[in-house]
Amino acid sequence: MPTIQNDLLSIDIKTVGAELCKISAINNNNQFLWHADPNVWGSHAPNLFPIIGSMKDDSYIYKNKLYNMTKHGFVRHNDKMIVKQQSETSITFFLNSNEDLYEIFPFLFEFEINYELKDNTIIVNHTIRNIDDKTMYFSLGGHPAFTCPLFEDDAYSDYFLEFEKEETSESYLLNMKTGLVTNKTKSVFDSPNTINLRGDLFNEDALIFKDLKSRKVALKHKTNGEILSVIFEDFPYLGIWAKPNAPYVCIEPWLGVADTEDTNQKIEEKEGIVTLKPKKSLEASYKIILNRNLLN
Repeated sequence: MPTIQNDLLSIDIKTVGAELCKISAINNNNQFLWHADPNVWGSHAPNLFPIIGSMKDDSYIYKNKLYNMTKHGFVRHNDKMIVKQQSETSITFFLNSNEDLYEIFPFLFEFEINYELKDNTIIVNHTIRNIDDKTMYFSLGGHPAFTCPLFEDDAYSDYFLEFEKEETSESYLLNMKTGLVTNKTKSVFDSPNTINLRGDLFNEDALIFKDLKSRKVALKHKTNGEILSVIFEDFPYLGIWAKPNAPYVCIEPWLGVADTEDTNQKIEEKEGIVTLKPKKSLEASYKIILNRNLLN
């Protein structure tokens, strides 16, 4: 399993899905990423491409043809990822289109994801290239799950999420049976910029935000301060999720969102879809910043 490190941090990445699976403090071995207990939720930080969440009937329409696509797309469990480049503090994984993928995603593409360590920061950068002669339509996202509570004597309710700006955004509700986004919303903020974590917060599945002002959110302990923060300047949508009563929280930067209940299933008209012209590329990155005090 590939590993990169610097003086403060070490991270492991699975080749399958190029999935970040361990964030360790070099000096004290604090572990920040969920350990993927299969009895609770068996993933660490899956990469989402070329869709986010669920599509209606696990399918979409392109040029009057129906294509099948399972939840979150085909990168997260893909065993064809290759390591394109690796140094002590940086690694790049690569996937390109092939005959099998073309059957479910009829575009020629190159997908790269680079992990880089800089001081107490993990930079996750995506590069998507459209090498086709037609416009490509896709979504892209991260799904990192952070251990919470971090320390043995803490409770989940000792933690909260703090957004960098005061928010009026409400969370869009999912249809629990279909996984599709409804037009119903609910207020989830406990103050203008905080959400308190509690075991029942995700009883109605993920919190889905479409219009946040913030591009930074921090996971904090009520008395001990910040654990980490996620900066997602390139991502207009954000998901927050965990299994109910599970000891982790996912902070998910998204370029795109699951299908809405009233979708016509045409991928060109899907909410939040990225449109990439032929021979063009897109880069999008987010950062995970660990509190230095927890690395010493």
